[in-house]
Amino acid sequence: MPRRGKLQIEGARIFWKNFAGKGSQFNSEGSRNFCLELDNETADRLKADNWNVKYSNPREEGDEPTPYIQVKVKYGDYPPKIYMVTSRNKTLLDESLIGELDRAEIENVDIIVSPYEWSVGGKSGITAYVDTMYVTIHEDDFAKKYANFDEEELPFGPLED
Repeated sequence: MPRRGKLQIEGARIFWKNFAGKGSQFNSEGSRNFCLELDNETADRLKADNWNVKYSNPREEGDEPTPYIQVKVKYGDYPPKIYMVTSRNKTLLDESLIGELDRAEIENVDIIVSPYEWSVGGKSGITAYVDTMYVTIHEDDFAKKYANFDEEELPFGPLED
């Protein structure tokens, strides 16, 4: 099916992360996904293009519902390019490492989402997949302090197994 334009967001907020694909009452086993918060303008544009935009309940009385889309992470013939970024390096996360993001304290996300148009049994829509994503991890003060040391250069000597 033809693809529509990709969605690109810098400084994105993601929530309800399930990069490991763990089964639960809200997720079938093996289904890796997360939710991507949208601003109202982007949500309106995506809804007009048949994306499945949903709204979370307001957190506090008087707040507006927050628009979001569910984004799938699928490895296969065309795996996503998802990088975990720290002060020391940038690591491409493969299928065996992607679950680490479920526990990570995320500082920033820059993301490109690819839409895939589907049609089954008279119904149609857009499924969102990660194309490229850079996830900057929050580091504590010591991680930053020792980021530029090789293990042999640490002030207290190399770590032993």
